[in-house]
Amino acid sequence: MSQPYEITIFNRYTNANEVEKVYGQEAVEFAYNSFAGKLLGPIIGSKTLSRLYGSFQDKASSAKKVPPFLKSFNIKIDDYNKGSFQDAPIENSYKSFNEFFIRTFKDGKRNFIEDKSKMAAFAEARYFGYGEIHDELTIPVKGSMLRAKDLVGDSELAKDFEGGPLMIARLCPVDYHRYHYPDSGKTIKSFPVHGDYHSVNPIALKHRGDIFIKNERRVSIIETENCGKLAYIEVGATCVGKIVQSFDESQSFKRGDEKGYFLFGGSTVIVCGEKGKWKPSSDMLKNTELGVETYIHLGDEVADLN
Repeated sequence: MSQPYEITIFNRYTNANEVEKVYGQEAVEFAYNSFAGKLLGPIIGSKTLSRLYGSFQDKASSAKKVPPFLKSFNIKIDDYNKGSFQDAPIENSYKSFNEFFIRTFKDGKRNFIEDKSKMAAFAEARYFGYGEIHDELTIPVKGSMLRAKDLVGDSELAKDFEGGPLMIARLCPVDYHRYHYPDSGKTIKSFPVHGDYHSVNPIALKHRGDIFIKNERRVSIIETENCGKLAYIEVGATCVGKIVQSFDESQSFKRGDEKGYFLFGGSTVIVCGEKGKWKPSSDMLKNTELGVETYIHLGDEVADLN
């Protein structure tokens, strides 16, 4: 096995590159960068393993992992609401690790930009962005692995997004794991695309370029007021217990409304747009060309409308 792979991200708020501390890096390296791990690939990427591991995070005993997790990853827990045990210190207020995992921000900690010429960040995550998808792209995976028809899983629905802009928002286990609508609008259609549960970590993507089109995902085609039609794709990953749609899709949504959340595990949200309708923010585009993700807060600017 080769040397550990370092993940560099650009933090928009410190204006500097940072090396990401990866939760479970040794396990990811073993699974995708060793002979034994590759042999065990079908088991590692199975729904059964991920659902089983995810179910452990619902047990009361899993709550004891929260305080050391907070300390190890320097999470600003005071930005979030307490869990079920309101009288306990916040680090001990969650009834399980999963309740901590899907914690919510306190009011006012994250606000959605109101400028209608901008798209708001739909997740607190590390973003790659592309003005136009084509096969010659190589970051983070080959462009042929990011074709709309393969991501959406329906060639007819994907026609609106062929050759259009795309953003990949990677949520680490340390992140806020709820995702939101980037603009007001309505849902046209939504459906699951069944698949595997491989890791979406860059370490895994380096060795398996087809993860985004092979993993379990949930697709929503939405019509927005300002950003045009979008394909909003939630991608499951290793140890993700479940992708939960929390918003009633029969109703119209407002910019910033919560759409859903992932139970335990690192996950990804991919958004595809209509050609020429918008482009990712300039810093995201610049960093993507350098092979570096941009860390962006929920609700901040992620794209400019054309």
